[in-house]
Amino acid sequence: MKTQTAIFAAGCFWGVQAYFDQVPGVTETEVGYTGGHTENPTYEEVCSHTTGHAEAIKIAFDPKAVSYETLVKQFFRMHDPTQLNRQGPDVGDSYRTAIFYMNEVQKEVAERVKKEAQPRFHKPIVTEITKADTFYRAEEYHQKFTEKTGRGMCHVPYAPVS
Repeated sequence: MKTQTAIFAAGCFWGVQAYFDQVPGVTETEVGYTGGHTENPTYEEVCSHTTGHAEAIKIAFDPKAVSYETLVKQFFRMHDPTQLNRQGPDVGDSYRTAIFYMNEVQKEVAERVKKEAQPRFHKPIVTEITKADTFYRAEEYHQKFTEKTGRGMCHVPYAPVS
């Protein structure tokens, strides 16, 4: 099976990972940091809001089982893309809403789905759509945090919408 990669930022990465782990066709997820200017950032550095990085999730998916478009639609359903630099109780640029595309096809899909999603919201969608750069894997205790602890869903609904 040949997988593809998707990278999203939608607030605290614990709940985002738990959500996408339930989407059929997603084969692997890991949480980390991307979109900033600091190499090998730590959680504490990212939380200081000086690195420019967002808490993000890197998803491996089987395109024969789930399309990138479906993942982007799930992304727009599972958080509030109209909140600038925050989600739920978490505030700061590390909690921003962003899609980090891997190629021009993903960029086009993300832009189209964002435009299609806008009528469902009363405020403008502020999700940034940016070319993916280095993804730094977060510390091990953050990986599958919700699965391990039963906590950390934060602003994310428990299950994806079919």
